[in-house]
Amino acid sequence: MSVNHKVRMNRLFRQGKCLDVAIDHGIANEPDFLVGLEDMAAVMTSLIAAGPDAIQVNYGQADLLQYALEPDKPALVMRADVGNAYNTFRHREMWAVLHNPDEPILAALQMDAVAVVANLYMIPDEPGIFRQCVENIGRLRHACDRYAMPLMIEPLVMAPPGKGHAYISLGDVEKMVPLVRLARELGADIVKADPTERVEDFHRVVQAARCPTLVRGGGKDSLEAVLTKSAALMSQGASGLVYGRNVYQHSNPSQVVSALMAIVHQGVDGPGALDIYHRA
Repeated sequence: MSVNHKVRMNRLFRQGKCLDVAIDHGIANEPDFLVGLEDMAAVMTSLIAAGPDAIQVNYGQADLLQYALEPDKPALVMRADVGNAYNTFRHREMWAVLHNPDEPILAALQMDAVAVVANLYMIPDEPGIFRQCVENIGRLRHACDRYAMPLMIEPLVMAPPGKGHAYISLGDVEKMVPLVRLARELGADIVKADPTERVEDFHRVVQAARCPTLVRGGGKDSLEAVLTKSAALMSQGASGLVYGRNVYQHSNPSQVVSALMAIVHQGVDGPGALDIYHRA
């Protein structure tokens, strides 16, 4: 690991742990995801004040974070890919591409990101999008090696269409572990994975990743359930959380951040985090 790579990892993982609030959902072109993100400038200002370790956005919104003057603002994690796997209808053609295939991390370097993130989709009967993801990761890995940029890979085992949205991700540990292992084989520095259906199985995902493993939030749930599950997943060896809708679609996102930061950095349990939420 080069010095520059280590510096970026240290900025992302404070004391080895990380809460990354993802607000990169505009890239999905799905209206439901944009509820709570209508005014991105206001959302960003609120999140900077709340103080998570990182905020995950796309290039077109990164200026809202990086132009802010706060001296200890959250680090930038930048998404490097875009696809059509999250819409409410099934597309005739599934695809996932890099924003800039020729210079895939140029924007991240220009905006002083600490990591880039890309998907690794495993969708039933859609081998084309899987191949595209592998090719994307190959290009990213080459560029990340050249410029000492940490690479976060998001391996997603997707359900067949017809269960809610056209495609939703699954927490089937037997399917997740091989895909997480593949993400590591392709060069992941960080893995962002779904929670397993049984929380007590998540340590198998961490073992397969053999690198810092962050829990993906997915769809919105009740606050009490989110906090209880988050604490349990951290106890299974997760290095942190990457939550989006469970933060920004809540009525008090800043208080949710306070509760989650206590879980991630102080080892607070679910009830304790809920108490912090109410006192924040």
